[in-house]
Amino acid sequence: MKKNCILVALAMLGTINVWADDVPKDTLKVVDVEEVVVIATPKENRKLREQPSSSTILSQQDMRDNQVTSLKSLTAVVPNLFIPDYGSKLTSAIYIRGVGSRINNPSVGLYVDNVPYMDKSAFDFNYADIERIDVLRGPQGTLYGRSAMGGLIRVYTKSPFTYQGTDLRLSAGTYNQYSASVTHYHRVSNKFAFSTGAFYDYAGGFFKNAYLNKKIDRSNSAGGRFRGIYLPTENLKVDLNVSYEYGDQGGYPYGLYDKTTGKTADPAYNEESKYYRNLLNAGLNLEYQGKGFTLSSVSGFQHLRDRMFMDQDFTTDSLYTIVQKQKQNTVSQEFTFKGGSDKGWQWVAGVSGFYQWLKMDAPVTFKESGINMIQGYMDQAMAATPVRVKILDATMPVYGNFDTPTMGAAIFHESTFNRLIWDGLSLTVGLRADYENMEITHDTHATLNTQTYMNGSPMGGVTANDYTINGKEKDDYWILLPKFALKYAFNNQNNIYASVSRGYRSGGYNVQMFSDLIQKQMTSQPGSTTSASVKDVISYDPEYAWNYELGSHLTLWEGKLWADVAAFVMDTRDQQIAQFSPSEMGRMMVNAAHSRSYGGEASLRANLTDALSVNTSYGYTHATFIDFNDGTADYKDKFVPFIPKQTLTVGAQYTVKGDEHSMFDEVRFIANYSGAGKIYWTEKNDVAQNFYGTVNWKICTSIGNAQIDLWSRNFLNKEYNTFYFESSSKGFAQKARPMQFGVDLRCRF
Repeated sequence: MKKNCILVALAMLGTINVWADDVPKDTLKVVDVEEVVVIATPKENRKLREQPSSSTILSQQDMRDNQVTSLKSLTAVVPNLFIPDYGSKLTSAIYIRGVGSRINNPSVGLYVDNVPYMDKSAFDFNYADIERIDVLRGPQGTLYGRSAMGGLIRVYTKSPFTYQGTDLRLSAGTYNQYSASVTHYHRVSNKFAFSTGAFYDYAGGFFKNAYLNKKIDRSNSAGGRFRGIYLPTENLKVDLNVSYEYGDQGGYPYGLYDKTTGKTADPAYNEESKYYRNLLNAGLNLEYQGKGFTLSSVSGFQHLRDRMFMDQDFTTDSLYTIVQKQKQNTVSQEFTFKGGSDKGWQWVAGVSGFYQWLKMDAPVTFKESGINMIQGYMDQAMAATPVRVKILDATMPVYGNFDTPTMGAAIFHESTFNRLIWDGLSLTVGLRADYENMEITHDTHATLNTQTYMNGSPMGGVTANDYTINGKEKDDYWILLPKFALKYAFNNQNNIYASVSRGYRSGGYNVQMFSDLIQKQMTSQPGSTTSASVKDVISYDPEYAWNYELGSHLTLWEGKLWADVAAFVMDTRDQQIAQFSPSEMGRMMVNAAHSRSYGGEASLRANLTDALSVNTSYGYTHATFIDFNDGTADYKDKFVPFIPKQTLTVGAQYTVKGDEHSMFDEVRFIANYSGAGKIYWTEKNDVAQNFYGTVNWKICTSIGNAQIDLWSRNFLNKEYNTFYFESSSKGFAQKARPMQFGVDLRCRF
């Protein structure tokens, strides 16, 4: 082993590798990932490509070849999937088929080892020991409920019963990027196996704050994972998974955007912004296999504690800042019962529930320019009177404390009837009933010291004005989520299907609206009233969607070719759209009345020869508002923002195998082109990112139990924007990361 590692180190100057130890070496045959890696899913009786649903499966080798190192790396690798890489780990906005979410509850669900991750703040985590990713497109509400309206991402970690030994990974890249991970997999006996590992990631940052003259997006993160699997009897499995991650991240690299020239300036603002996160996840899977049935229990716990410091105006002016602190605990429990034979009736039924405690402190501090802004509003409100009120404070904190517990419960059933009328034809029907209850106890208060003047002469002394908004709001609702699917299987590898399904995204509260309400109290003329209640201002409704789909999964050319195609129409009601609040101090969610998206997607994998393989995926989505008027403008027929019309990935791999005289076992050359666009950033459709594409490549060398990967991302240094927003009548954008080079070293002991 030492000899192999020494040879790898000597070869580092000129070669590299993708380690193919986990995938069969016969490259002429397209590998069936679901056969190679057996994944236990408590809700399904069939392999994913045998189901009437549009899906993509990524093996560990697929992730390495496409340089998927986090959730945000999946953009365009999966058709019609877009995850803009901006902000911090607090923000993981996922868009599929015309629906998505920038803030609050997600529209696309995430499950890790069958345990739901309820909050987007927990989505962006380290992928050091990930074995496989499944992406299901279209509503998955019947089996998965809330937050699976656009689709579902399922992540699976490596099983210590499948993998043995110790994996060591070291990586270095330009812009001071370094990472290391080590994981040990050990089978103690035929009944017990465990894995334990740790990682550390460091990034020096890609962008500089021109005003502070320092890197703005540097980051540190470290953590680890333990997984233990115990098989006390032949038909019982106990699977425990615990992970922890700490992150210290800079942000946010937003620069002024010029609509005339289309240029984005370097970030330049005066208040340093940061994001800190502590994330603990634990899951316990119990599975009992009886005669003709399987009973499963999945218990989950998530603890998230984070702090965000943000210069909200992103300029050199001292307007306002926010310090947001969250403490969240979530428990979830699901019981599923499935059974049936492959030739007759297959079914699954279950009940689930969750409870989430979320406490948030989010004080907004008005600085010098912000106080001047409020002073201007006051002067304008009293312009017709001889009275003037002068603010005496240099700064003013607006304190916000929010307690938002949420609970939900569901019961569901799905049946598949095979051999319907004739062999190969099957019908799937399902129904889920979801109940959700949410509350908010809020307390927002501020004090402003003022002096009143009458015709220029002071009246009385200094007045301490106390502004307070507090109270409690509550909402609950029921929703039914049906599914119907008809599939015809030509054989066990080729099928065509049609499906109709419904999904939803839960409603909630806009906590950042309280600063606006306090400001209205301050600037309103004495004696004036507002007709809108607090609940009307802060609440937004659930979002619903029906998806109509026609698709096919094909395995052709004696297993050397995989093809997956689908066409869809998605009709969305009460679509949730993220906008800045009227004061532009915070973000808020509003409901668009009606939107519709239609399009298609296709994925292709083929091994043309023993040495050459190709893959491509393409997605098209046409998403527009059918009915949406927010009171300031009518957006009918406008494109829904943040939805790329097209996503595209084209890749190829060429393999050179070593012989008995070679110092290497295998060298692979991998290149791919990935792109997305056109993406409109606003409801007005007045700012957009045209279609862009990046070239990425790897040269991969394996020597025994060691490997080296030499890689480049955005090799042609393509310039484009990953995000855009407007605040204080200004536009801001985040640029894409520039060209990078790096090297990875992996060894197995």
